[in-house]
Amino acid sequence: MGMKGKIALGAVVGIVVIGAVSANAGGGSDGGSDSSDKGSSTSAEHKSGGKKDSGRSQAATKKKAAFDGDGDFQVGSDVKPGTYRTSGNTDDMCYWARAKDASGEMDSLLANDNVSGTSYVTIKPTDKLFKSSGCEDWEAVDPKAKGSRASTMDGDGGMFKIGADIAPGTYKSTGNADDSCYWERTKDAEHGLDSIIANNNVTGTAVVTISSSDAYFKTAGCGDWKKTA
Repeated sequence: MGMKGKIALGAVVGIVVIGAVSANAGGGSDGGSDSSDKGSSTSAEHKSGGKKDSGRSQAATKKKAAFDGDGDFQVGSDVKPGTYRTSGNTDDMCYWARAKDASGEMDSLLANDNVSGTSYVTIKPTDKLFKSSGCEDWEAVDPKAKGSRASTMDGDGGMFKIGADIAPGTYKSTGNADDSCYWERTKDAEHGLDSIIANNNVTGTAVVTISSSDAYFKTAGCGDWKKTA
């Protein structure tokens, strides 16, 4: 999922809020129903611009990079299937895409996104190509790794892994305006519509309960989140 107003595969839309008729309707949907549209992905416009060396985060430099933040990578030879993370990205200048072939056509895309902050992506064995542009280098993620389980989040920080980056619980974000705050609970990092457990665009105060069974939480354009319960 990308931020509001970006380009999805083959159509110009806003953020998809599950169960809502209007993709840009803020606060009107509880975002609680599951999607069954397998094989499709809401995605983002490819913005131009190179990666900013000054934006490299400490997290991105602690581990040896699995592959560079710029380039096309053939799955199986250039990059192995698995879950990867890029962090320290700014201003949505990081763009990535999973593709089923190297034709470059829209219908070859499986999922894509523009990223601020951190993104996790799972590259599947059936993928043929992974594209990355303007991103910080990608590092492999140990699925069993545990972290500090913070109780606060940057509201524009991108994706957070539940149980490693943040603790499950109920979080509140205040000061959001004009539906610019978007949040998403997901069951994996494949970025398909069927990955989404719940999502919403929010004006004003946002409150969401993140379950211990969730895999990731995504936040874009929101005020910082604080755990309240």
